[in-house]
Amino acid sequence: MTPEHAPSGAEPQRLNPAAMSPPDAARVLTRLGGVGGNSITEAMLRADIDAGAPTNADGSLNLVHYAAWLVQQMSAGSGGAGGARGE
Repeated sequence: MTPEHAPSGAEPQRLNPAAMSPPDAARVLTRLGGVGGNSITEAMLRADIDAGAPTNADGSLNLVHYAAWLVQQMSAGSGGAGGARGE
């Protein structure tokens, strides 16, 4: 068993896809394949937020809302994920 899957005495921190910090969202999105196999960085997410990507009141990201925004941006031809396009 790998260390990250080994049981520990403490409950692991659970991530909420409806309220993720930009650094956590970047890690999760990178692990899911990123953009065209490239990493998603916090800076890329911050650029998307600055470009109008939706955030929760506390600044966290709802990944479903963010994904919908990306689809909207890609259909409009303006990219997303900091301007990176997985083509």
